[in-house]
Amino acid sequence: MILHLSSYRNLKEILKKNLTAISEFLLLGFENLHSFKTLLFFVFLTIYIFTVVGNLLIVVLVSTSPQIQSPMYFFLSHLSVSDVLLTTYAIPNMLRVVLEEGSTMSVNGCLTQFYLICVSTIVECFLLTVMSYDRYQAICNPLHYTTIMNNRLCTILVFLSWFLGSVWPLIAVIPVFNLFFCHSNVIDHFYCDFAPIMELSCSDTSLVEREVFMSSFPTIVIPFIFIIVSYCYISRTVMGIPTTLGRKKAFSTCSSHLAVVSAYYGTLIIKYTVPFRANSHVLNKIVSLLYTVFTPFFNPIIYSLRNNDIKMAIKKLGFFLY
Repeated sequence: MILHLSSYRNLKEILKKNLTAISEFLLLGFENLHSFKTLLFFVFLTIYIFTVVGNLLIVVLVSTSPQIQSPMYFFLSHLSVSDVLLTTYAIPNMLRVVLEEGSTMSVNGCLTQFYLICVSTIVECFLLTVMSYDRYQAICNPLHYTTIMNNRLCTILVFLSWFLGSVWPLIAVIPVFNLFFCHSNVIDHFYCDFAPIMELSCSDTSLVEREVFMSSFPTIVIPFIFIIVSYCYISRTVMGIPTTLGRKKAFSTCSSHLAVVSAYYGTLIIKYTVPFRANSHVLNKIVSLLYTVFTPFFNPIIYSLRNNDIKMAIKKLGFFLY
């Protein structure tokens, strides 16, 4: 009996070693577009450069321009930082994958990238929620706006966004680090996403998938509901303004934020509600591109084109540099 128990333990250790034998993943990237790899590389590199420059420009403008020192622009600067981090976690490695027609990444490096992208995603959700609360107070409670949205509250809200955004993903990510990976190490994607990682695991992933699903409610679903409710109140208040000019002016203060929310949550909802299986990897890649590449790229453009304060600050900064 002791011999059998010892043999069982040895067999268990051998199986465990075999399951953890994979030390790196192979990211395929865009395997059907290898003939266009040079073009893809320069397109994504250009987008990355403009994304970083555009978002950092907003951070500089908010930090240096007196006319855009309101809470809305304070939150916007942090949203820009989050966009820079999100695109930086995804694009540089994607460029290497594209250029090399597929590239390897260590298991720990892959899971770390997954965690960092989760952090940026959740921080952005919280910041967009905070910005909707700011717009609600500005339009629905204009007389008390400066009293409510003081520097102390704004700092606390931003701190909580970054803190919770960094801590909350650990609920989902730590179990992923404990999974076993065996047999195939090929990820048909350009970065380490949740669904492809689950497909490669030899462990039972049902518990991990439930934890990720449940953890998404307080970080994605509830903030989205809060934003919708806020804009319902905002819309009711705007429609109650007697003049057309007054309604247009009131709504213009939140139109940029509404456009960003629509683009960001639109891609998130598609990404995390559509079941991506082996036959839909192409769709997963397209949605992931919208979410990690194009949304951070268009955010500063949306705010620059639709916001007179930002445009004036850019002109003044250009005149100062000249």
